[in-house]
Amino acid sequence: MIKAAVLGATGYAGAELVRLLVGHPDVEIVYLASHSYAGKKFSDIYPGMRSVVDTVLSEDNIVKAADSADVVFLALPAGIASGSVTDEILKKAKVIDLGADFRLHDKAVYEKWYKTEHRGEGLLPEAVYGLPEIHRSEIAGARLVANPGCYTTCSILTLYPLLKNGLIETGMIVIDAASGVTGAGRGEKVTSLFCEVDETMKAYGVTTHRHTPEIEQELSIAAGFPVLVQFTPHLVPMNRGILSTCYAKLKNGAGEEDVAAAYAMYGGEKFIRIVPSPPETRYVKGSNTVDIGYSIDARTGNIVAMGAIDNLVKGAAGQAVQNMNILFSLDEAAGLDVASASTF
Repeated sequence: MIKAAVLGATGYAGAELVRLLVGHPDVEIVYLASHSYAGKKFSDIYPGMRSVVDTVLSEDNIVKAADSADVVFLALPAGIASGSVTDEILKKAKVIDLGADFRLHDKAVYEKWYKTEHRGEGLLPEAVYGLPEIHRSEIAGARLVANPGCYTTCSILTLYPLLKNGLIETGMIVIDAASGVTGAGRGEKVTSLFCEVDETMKAYGVTTHRHTPEIEQELSIAAGFPVLVQFTPHLVPMNRGILSTCYAKLKNGAGEEDVAAAYAMYGGEKFIRIVPSPPETRYVKGSNTVDIGYSIDARTGNIVAMGAIDNLVKGAAGQAVQNMNILFSLDEAAGLDVASASTF
């Protein structure tokens, strides 16, 4: 059995991770921590887990976690992991960081967008961006995995085949994305109150959202040269889900057959479905699945590519479990239900 520790276990992503790990056939949870609720039972915070996970929560302590576990999951705010993860920690346990501290390759880019100091620059070269469908082989040999964000996972996977195969112009790629409210985290904020989000939809982080450089980094790798995107996120009144609608100009000569052949790269992937109609968040809710669809506009010469995920599963906890499975040479789908929680 793989011994697992989760720091930040009572946030939305951390709690979803606990839910998935407790049902994993090859995992034993040995350490759960929460700065806000140390000393209380996990099931006191999430009563649905009574008699399932009654573990008393410890204070966040990565040293103690690494001493007792084979893998340490960090579901912590930006800026904490970079000062906590060290080479000594990585000699004891593998680390999967659900936060942003090791996703960006460049310390300066991280500090510009996150407005906080990065204290672990020495580990950036070995951190692997944990998007399995693109970086599976690198993940398999890693000690430190940077689990991607939700908007980024959805947007990158939706656009990656088009850039990898040189099918679209890169002068103006537009990503218009929408998220459920859990993407804002469990902390108390006026902007996340029910009355503030119900019956409305709003854009936020316009031109400044922190996931922008992460998307650009991975799409630039796909293209082989620097790529800029215009990324605008929106908050919609639902609990879960990400829908990314991506617009780009097809290169002259590129058509339906070329696009279909490009997306065929996902043919063997367990968690990606190429769907014939525009994807919907309800059909991936509770699953680790990405639904991707596209439509070519002959009138404008544009392609509209769309992706849908559950932001807490493929956009966070499920992807972290998928990465763990790869790290320990398990079935990649172990502990992850393929089916959506919604059939209508």
